[in-house]
Amino acid sequence: MTKKELALEYHKKGYNCCQAVACSFCKDFGVSEEEMFRISEGFGFGMGMMEVCGALSGLFMIIGLNNSVGDLDKGKSTKADTYRKVKDYAEKFKEKNRSLLCRELKGIGSDRPICSCDQCIADAVDLVEEYLRENPA
Repeated sequence: MTKKELALEYHKKGYNCCQAVACSFCKDFGVSEEEMFRISEGFGFGMGMMEVCGALSGLFMIIGLNNSVGDLDKGKSTKADTYRKVKDYAEKFKEKNRSLLCRELKGIGSDRPICSCDQCIADAVDLVEEYLRENPA
């Protein structure tokens, strides 16, 4: 099963969009699925407020897991580089879907949705895979 198929299966089972994306990659980083499920729970449904897309938040979590040094005492902060990468991949997501916001993607206040949750999840997984190819750990 591909990561995209796994993420879509998770979503079908009831995982929120962030959980579906993040849990599809968590084991690649030594994070248990249960732990990632719990960490990412508050980021679904646009952080519960229809703000930044949950699938996109899952993508950001994986970028952080891959890019962060994980300890400021190691002598080097990766924060600025992680922010740059998050911004770059947010732009790529926006190019595909015309928005970063859950409420806009769902069509709240307009006549129709821009993008389904499943499509946002699939696009976020594709972008995670692109990111990991370009930024091996």
